[in-house]
Amino acid sequence: MLSILPLISLAAAAAVSGSAAKSNDTKSFDPSSLTLREVGARNTLDWRIWLEQDGNPISFWHDIPIYPQGNTPNIINMYVEIPRWTDGKIETKRDEPLNPIFHDSKKNKPRFVFSVWPHKSYPFNYGSIPQTWEDSTVIHNFTGYTGDNDPMDIFDVSSLEPAYVGQLKQVKVLGGLAMIDDNETDWKVIAIDVKDPIASQVNNVDDLEKFHPGSKQAFYDCSMQYYKVIKGAGKNTIYGNKYQDPDTMLSVIRESNEFWLKLMRGETQKKKINRDQTSNPRWCKTYTPSSNTTAKFNIPAKGNILPPAERPSQYDHWYYLDKDFNIAPGQVIQE
Repeated sequence: MLSILPLISLAAAAAVSGSAAKSNDTKSFDPSSLTLREVGARNTLDWRIWLEQDGNPISFWHDIPIYPQGNTPNIINMYVEIPRWTDGKIETKRDEPLNPIFHDSKKNKPRFVFSVWPHKSYPFNYGSIPQTWEDSTVIHNFTGYTGDNDPMDIFDVSSLEPAYVGQLKQVKVLGGLAMIDDNETDWKVIAIDVKDPIASQVNNVDDLEKFHPGSKQAFYDCSMQYYKVIKGAGKNTIYGNKYQDPDTMLSVIRESNEFWLKLMRGETQKKKINRDQTSNPRWCKTYTPSSNTTAKFNIPAKGNILPPAERPSQYDHWYYLDKDFNIAPGQVIQE
């Protein structure tokens, strides 16, 4: 099991609004007790990573608090799905008990991300904000589109060493982008790890640009999903063609947390989302003590990491776009 103690402060995180007092069987969230249970071979569809507390599986999505205790509102928790410079399309499994991390697929094959010059896949750590949900039943007032049915996406743009899958981080919100993908709202929150040396000196994306010249445009361009452009799908739309400021993004995050609360309480009905959780016994229809989760959900009792499967060779190549985001001539795109 992989300890993630060094990755977040030892303070226990506060429960979100609406959470109940803990029963004797329910433990408060304690980052120092977290580990990962990885089973299978990476680059395959059967591979999974579960989050554990005291050796028992819990949910990345539903059991990690959105806010760390004792911090200001612009500091939130995130968990990493795609570490910087890696190309596996790793996501949260919405429809399985406790929402493990898995390798997304298309046409029954694992998905990967093309590397577009000058970047090696994503130039940031890509993850999700726990206890948020982009409600696919509501038209968002800001964009005019429904949500994409996922937890909110977040980019950690810190200059620290690359993260790893399942890593828990505390990050400072700097802004974000309202991306429209397949006629759905797909927010991209821009944040920086609080341990980054410049974290205390940057409060928005413009501040970041002063320390990391060129990063503002690079992150904006990557948000339009280079890998989709390479496949001929065209670039995504950024609503307003600009970054949204931190206050706007913090408001959107709070709204998304409210959407998640309504989902978990059963006020919003949505199929193909698993709501099993271990942290709030008042939500009795979805609650299971973490000590029972391995047996109840038939999760492998121990980690079993197998050698990774070979990746398709085309994802080792550089691909090029012109200034108008058209595919440069002379390239062979295979998928």
